Amino acid sequence: MRSVLLLPLLALGACATGPSFSERMATLVGHSEADLVQALGVPVRTHEADGQRFLQFEERRTVLYPAPDPFPFYGPYGRWRGGYAGSAYGLAFCDVTWSLRNGRAQGFTARGSCG
Repeated sequence: MRSVLLLPLLALGACATGPSFSERMATLVGHSEADLVQALGVPVRTHEADGQRFLQFEERRTVLYPAPDPFPFYGPYGRWRGGYAGSAYGLAFCDVTWSLRNGRAQGFTARGSCG
């Protein structure tokens, strides 16, 4: 009987995902600049204006996208790849800029494929 009740809970747990990118970043609001550097690494750029300090963090990565097979062969035993279709490379990036006032993180903006 217990296993019957446990099964739906396990199924729901398997579908659960972790916190989103924005939720993970929001936990850093109010923290010091040193905490941001410890969590995100050294910023690539800093800028100061109107009593605020801005820290920009970047992430760049190469992504491999498989190309579809243009000439698949379907034989009596299922699908067989007739030729090499190759693949394509792309660049994914994420830029996050944090604003700080009085040494504390006020908020952030993100551009690109963050997550």
